[in-house]
Amino acid sequence: MRVAVLSSGGKDSAAAWWWAMCKGWDITHIVTVVVDGEDSHMFQIPGVEIVRYQAKLAGTNYLEVHTEGIENVEIQDLQLALQKIDIDALVCGALRSDYQKSRIERMCQDLGIISYTPLWHQSPQEHLSGLVANGFGVMITSVACDGLDESWLGKILDEESLKRLIALSSKFRFNVDGEGGEYETLVVNGPHFEGQIKIDGMSQWSGIRGEFRITDITLA
Repeated sequence: MRVAVLSSGGKDSAAAWWWAMCKGWDITHIVTVVVDGEDSHMFQIPGVEIVRYQAKLAGTNYLEVHTEGIENVEIQDLQLALQKIDIDALVCGALRSDYQKSRIERMCQDLGIISYTPLWHQSPQEHLSGLVANGFGVMITSVACDGLDESWLGKILDEESLKRLIALSSKFRFNVDGEGGEYETLVVNGPHFEGQIKIDGMSQWSGIRGEFRITDITLA
């Protein structure tokens, strides 16, 4: 099975990527959609430049797709790019977004390939615990909800911080896996990488939300 993995560089994409590797499939491409416009209904915008480095550490071809982020056009831009590579399936890390999953599935049907969403409706706590237990370095790069303050920016999840995150999600009633946009992540190391990624940057905090602005990415 020749597959491509759709990746934003975050934890969900990394988990789906690892799942495909554990299947023993031939992962021919890591595909990232770069949004040149100001917004997107489908794709993550900040931090996607890390995927190029992730693909290098995994020894996998990197395919970058550019779009303006226009609704319904952005999925067409992705489809046009995927038409140019020889794959049997596309793997993505969708968790609970019917909007994203349905459009990916329709696109794959048009391309004559299979769509896999291995994390679909997975238990949020099991998902996060599995990432930490399997050695994924999940860095929190933005926060936008009550309960998560500036101290979380740039933090890499471990067992202790995951316990705190779970407790805070219960207290402040936010999605512990960030599916509602409560936080965003990037993955700096994992079992599918030969090495790890070093990210330099600075925290920017508005008082109610913030992000870790990347200034440099290197391989270690």
